[in-house]
Amino acid sequence: MAVFKPENVEDFYEIMEVLGSGHFGQVRRACERTSGTCWAAKFMKVRKSACSRLGMDRSSVEREVEILQAVQHQNIVTLKDVFESRAEVVLILELVSGGELFDFIAEKENLLETEAIEFMKQILAGLGFMHSKNIAHFDLKPENIMLSDKVSSHPNIKLIDFGLAHFFNPGEEYRSTSGTPQYIAPEVINCEPLSTAADMWSIGVITYILLSGLSPFQGDSNEETLRNIIAMTYDFDERYFSTTSSMAKDFIQKLLVKNHNDRMTAEECLLHPWIKPLTRKQAANRNRSSINMKTFKKFNARRKWKMSFNMVSICNRLVNLKMCKVSSEADPLQRQCESDVEDTESKPASLLRRRLSSSS
Repeated sequence: MAVFKPENVEDFYEIMEVLGSGHFGQVRRACERTSGTCWAAKFMKVRKSACSRLGMDRSSVEREVEILQAVQHQNIVTLKDVFESRAEVVLILELVSGGELFDFIAEKENLLETEAIEFMKQILAGLGFMHSKNIAHFDLKPENIMLSDKVSSHPNIKLIDFGLAHFFNPGEEYRSTSGTPQYIAPEVINCEPLSTAADMWSIGVITYILLSGLSPFQGDSNEETLRNIIAMTYDFDERYFSTTSSMAKDFIQKLLVKNHNDRMTAEECLLHPWIKPLTRKQAANRNRSSINMKTFKKFNARRKWKMSFNMVSICNRLVNLKMCKVSSEADPLQRQCESDVEDTESKPASLLRRRLSSSS
C-alpha cells in the first residue's frame, strides 16, 4: 500500500532549480535539510475531482508509487519519500545526473560490442528484477535509460519513468494501448493481452538501434511504423551491420518475435552467447565487432531534435487548450473541444490503431 506523508515537503527538503518538466508537473533538485544529500523532487499535479482533466488521476500516482516501492534495485531509480498536499503529490527520487545512455555513447568516437554488452547486462538485470516481481515497464526507450552520474568511469544504468508500468495480479488479463510507436510490441497494437514479454520486444528494438544507428520498424509516419511492426518488416542491412557479430543479430532475432511466448526472457538474455559467450571463439568474435558510430550519432541527433520539437508542440497544444476553454464559456457547443485534441505523446498506439482500422 502506497504511503503518502501529509507534511509539507519543504520542511524536510530545500527545493531548488527545475531539472525538467512534463505534462502534469516538473522535477526539481531537492536538498535534504538534515543530511545535505541532493535528490530529485517530482511534483505531480493530481486531479481535484473525477470530472477534472487537469492533472493525473490519483490512482495512477498510487500505482506508480507502489511499483517504485516494490522494485528496489541498483539499476532502477530509487524512491525515498512521498509527500501529498491538496493539489499535488511530490515523489522524492534518486538524483540520476549522468544523462541518457544514448547521449553518453554518442559522445564516443568508437564503441566495441563488448562495451555495449556491459550496458545491456545492467539493463537486463534491472528489468529481470522487475519481471520477477510480476511488474512490466511498458515504456522502455532510450529516454528512460539513464546513467547514475557523469564522473564514474563505469556508471550504473538506471531505469526510470514508471508511469505506464503495471503489476500483474495472478490470473489477470491486462491490455493497454499506450507507448511510443517505434518501441511497442505487436500485441500492444493489436490490443491483445499483455505480459512482461512486451518489454523484451522493446529490448530487441533498443539493441538493434544501439548496434546499427537505425530503428528497425521506423516508417515515414507513426501509422507506417505500426504497420511495419505488425508485418515484422525489418532486416540486417549489410551497409549498417557490417561490423556487427552474428551472435548480436541472433540475440535481436530471438527478441523481435511476433509470438510473445517465443521471445527470450530477461534471464535467458543474460545467458545468451552474445552476453555470456560459451567458447573462446565466441568471445573473440565479440571483441572484433563494434557498433556503427556514424549512423548511431545521426540517429541520436535526430532523436534529440524530435524531443525538442515535441516539447514545443505540447506547449503550443496547451496554449490552444486554454484558449479553447475560454471560448467554450461563450459557446456551449464547443465545450467538448478539449477532449477532441489528440495526445499522441501519451497514448499514440490507441489513436493510431483506430486510424489503421478505419483505413484498412
